[in-house]
Amino acid sequence: MMENKKKPNPIDIHVGSRIRLRRTMLGMSQEKLGESLGITFQQIQKYEKGTNRVGASRLQNISSILNVPVSFFFEDAPGDQSDAQAGLAEASSSNYVVDFLSSSEGLQLNRAFVKIGDPKVRRKLVDLVKALAAEAEVE
Repeated sequence: MMENKKKPNPIDIHVGSRIRLRRTMLGMSQEKLGESLGITFQQIQKYEKGTNRVGASRLQNISSILNVPVSFFFEDAPGDQSDAQAGLAEASSSNYVVDFLSSSEGLQLNRAFVKIGDPKVRRKLVDLVKALAAEAEVE
């Protein structure tokens, strides 16, 4: 038996990682996302790893369920020409967001922050965090 394991396409891997990022930001399980789409959580796993390609109509459904525009899944995709013009500052800016949301504290902070309905309270919280960060830099 000849085994022809194809490597996943870098764009499929990227789109999958963005699906996973958004799903975890919302605190949604693979099971719940799969249920909403009428597919198994194993299928969601394959999408998130990039081993299975997400079709256009399914990506549209996912974007609707996760409440983001379809373009969200392609931001900072490999070979994205907008990166070249944007420069390194912006290319690395999304990396720190991914790093932040990959940490336990970042995920907890994000989930709690999203639940705050009052924009004034959110603004004050951002100001507080900035003040604490500035204080840490001085020390």
